[in-house]
Amino acid sequence: MARENYNDLQAFLAVAREGSFTKAAGKLGVSQSALSHTIRGLESRLGIRLLTRTTRSVSPTEAGERLLATIGPRFEEIEAELAALGELRDKPSGTIRITSGEHSAETILWPKLAPLLAEYPDIKVEINIDNGLTDIAANRYDAGVRLGDQVAKDMIAVRIAPDMRTSVVASPAYFARRPPPITPQELTGHDCINLRLPTLGGLYAWEFEKDGHELKVRVEGQLVFNYLQPILKAALAGFGLAFLPEDVVLTHVAEGRLVRVLEDWCPVWQGYHLYYPSRRQSSRALTLLIDTLRYRG
Repeated sequence: MARENYNDLQAFLAVAREGSFTKAAGKLGVSQSALSHTIRGLESRLGIRLLTRTTRSVSPTEAGERLLATIGPRFEEIEAELAALGELRDKPSGTIRITSGEHSAETILWPKLAPLLAEYPDIKVEINIDNGLTDIAANRYDAGVRLGDQVAKDMIAVRIAPDMRTSVVASPAYFARRPPPITPQELTGHDCINLRLPTLGGLYAWEFEKDGHELKVRVEGQLVFNYLQPILKAALAGFGLAFLPEDVVLTHVAEGRLVRVLEDWCPVWQGYHLYYPSRRQSSRALTLLIDTLRYRG
């Protein structure tokens, strides 16, 4: 295949993935008109339309979807191998893109990455905070962080944290107005601070477990957030009960700003794992990052 055809396929991949000629042109460093001309030329040579264009968006046709699914992984493998060859130098280098939830980014990733990046200035890390179960292959991330039981079976997973426990807390001021719940079922009569998760398409149902009996409770209250820190602040301000990771509340409990309840019902979950596609050739930088994050008990 002629060299220009490779360039045309790369242009098609960029537009199909970005869903925009403007964004793809910026990523490729070419003008929008030049990129549009390239795509029209590719479609003309193939004799089939690859992209559907509207005033608001660009999306692959059926033929475009087929081409994207076929050549996309192959171009990724080529790019990964070229990056690996480029790292046959004295120092690991390159950019590592990671998707992670808010809690794991703050408590696990950043504390361990800070000294690593100081030692290896040629390594760059991009962390995207997303509490959804992001498809790292489709979104071209090098790795992701999830709780152990959420990692897909076809991924390589490395434990980076111990098991974690949840907690239900509220401020002393709140409990001065309302009696503490004795069982999870009593939460339905309390003001609770909700968490919205994109993976559930709605509000998170609080999960409990005792003596092998699992229970989920859908709670109600004045406030809904999609991140943990605002939930913690609202609980400290007396707006209701919060369901949070234990390590987030321990200091506040020890200093009397929060009170724990339902401790015998709060489950222990598998700790965080770093995961990445099994087919991907790990770069020296990613290998070093994995070793840095690996939990050793």
